[in-house]
Amino acid sequence: MSAILELRGVSKQFAKHRALNDVSLAVPRGAFFSLLGPSGCGKTTALRLIAGFETPTSGEVWLNGTRIDHLPPYRRNVNTVFQSYALFPHLDVRGNIEFGLRRGLPKNGARDVAGLVRRVLEQVRLAGKESRMPSELSGGERQRVALARALVLAPDVLLLDEPLSALDPLLRKQVRAELKDLQRRVGVTFLFVTHDQEEALSLSDSIAVINRGTVEQVGTPQEVYCRPRSRFVADFLGAMNWFDQAGVRPEATHISRQRPENGACVRSAVVSRAIFLGSVMHIEVALGVADGAQEDESHTAIVQVAPNGECFQAGDQVHLWWNSSDEVRFPQ
Repeated sequence: MSAILELRGVSKQFAKHRALNDVSLAVPRGAFFSLLGPSGCGKTTALRLIAGFETPTSGEVWLNGTRIDHLPPYRRNVNTVFQSYALFPHLDVRGNIEFGLRRGLPKNGARDVAGLVRRVLEQVRLAGKESRMPSELSGGERQRVALARALVLAPDVLLLDEPLSALDPLLRKQVRAELKDLQRRVGVTFLFVTHDQEEALSLSDSIAVINRGTVEQVGTPQEVYCRPRSRFVADFLGAMNWFDQAGVRPEATHISRQRPENGACVRSAVVSRAIFLGSVMHIEVALGVADGAQEDESHTAIVQVAPNGECFQAGDQVHLWWNSSDEVRFPQ
């Protein structure tokens, strides 16, 4: 699949702070591509460089085969959906969506505007709500208005700067599913910025994990989660148990009172606490330095098991075990 957007050796320096350091990325056409990383890692800076709100200190930005880093924002065929949505409170849904269009169409283009607005309202499933004011909409509906306002201009790439962070947890899950469905229906390339690992894993076709202005790894959600290339990626995308030089995900770590017969990849432990989380039982344990030795409280691990399985409680003597195929190792 060809790339619609590329960053080629892009760096950005702010006074004494280097926000991006020689970043190269290729975003496939029609993909849902996420920039994932902690606050301050440089992901929003990358978005602003693409949108034209910042200029690279060095490197190039290419869109559809054309270099754009020297162009002003209005000459780049990208649109941004901000975290706050930035809707006009005095305009209804139709007025918010029409705002950008009316600035770019001739006066006799009113019929074209009406048709475009009607089409995009259907795409975001807001048909029939075009006369409502932003204050009359739910958080999810306001987000869809912001998406419609950006999509109606037919951008090559839609930039989304943490657009779900203002929603409550239950609504976020609902809107997350709608967002992925919308992207598939309209076929526009989405570049999504988030610090939320679950959002990135559930939405993305590809993820670029960024740390301190550097791309640590690019891959599918399965690749970056199951086969991380650095300890940072392993720890940032969910929990990881570290046994000697190997890492094992909690869901791949097994727990039992009896020592497994195969004797491989086994550690003794003591249950610190067991927490019922509905779909899983979250068990925290303190690992022993060796079988029969006093437990080392500073070395802990987490196990996730089905809630209807064997019950454990604080103080239980247990064994942890895992398959060597589930280990993650890094070069020394």
